[in-house]
This record gives sequence, structure tokens and C-alpha cells, in this order.
Amino acid sequence: MAEVLFYHLTASPLEVTLPDLLERSLGRGWRVVVRVGSATTLAALDAGLWTWRDDSFLPHGTAALGHAAAQPIYLTAGDEVPNRADVLMLVDGARATPTEMAGFARTCLIFDGTDERAVETARGDWRAVKAAALPAKYWAQEHGRWVQKA
Repeated sequence: MAEVLFYHLTASPLEVTLPDLLERSLGRGWRVVVRVGSATTLAALDAGLWTWRDDSFLPHGTAALGHAAAQPIYLTAGDEVPNRADVLMLVDGARATPTEMAGFARTCLIFDGTDERAVETARGDWRAVKAAALPAKYWAQEHGRWVQKA
């Protein structure tokens, strides 16, 4: 069954949190689509994932690189899902409806806790997800660790 996880970033930025979540997803054998809110964020994440850690490799691609269907991690500023993803990660204000989220094993909404607009949007998404009867969990950062709050 689909589940929706909300990640409230307060202690570490997206560039640190996202690679860890991607690595965990790949470790479970899941394919991931990361939907971003802008082309600027797409380019920054694409570059950052190639160099995020010396001892790890996160295989990923974008439409510009080709072979979209073969990518374990596909980055996009659009709504395409060419890689048969199990997981949808929404960052930088990217959006999805609860109906779309229900088509994935897991959806992760990752939002910046220092951006009041992003927090308000996440609250609205939480209400919409709960109204659609999708299981949801809310995770917040405390003292460098993730703690489930709801």
C-alpha cells in the first residue's frame, strides 16, 4: 500500500538529506523519481549527486542525459515517470496529487522548515493526504536525527 512520508528539514539542507534517502531507497531495490520545482534545482542536484560522497555512487539521470527508462534514479522538473519508479520524491516545491501519490509504494515530501511558505504548503498536503486516506508519517530533525512526530 502507498505511504506518504513528510520530511521537515531544519538541521540539514536538501543537498545532504536527499542523497541519504536515495541511497536507502536503492538499498531496498526501489527505483526513484525525484521531482523538483525548478530547472535550477534540477541542475544543482544532478551535479551534486555525482560528487556527494567519495565512497558511494548514486546512479541517476535526467531527460538531457537520455536512457531515462534505465535510470534507477530519475531527476525531473516535469511529471514524467519513465523509469517505473516505486518512490516519488518531491522537493523544492514540486507537487503531486494524492491520487498520483497512491500510484507509488512511497512518496516523500521533503520541505525546508525555514521557509514558512513551504511549511504551509506541506500542512495543506498533509491534510489532503489524510483526506485521501493514505497512510502518512511526519518526520522532523532533532539533534541531528530523524524523529517520527506523527
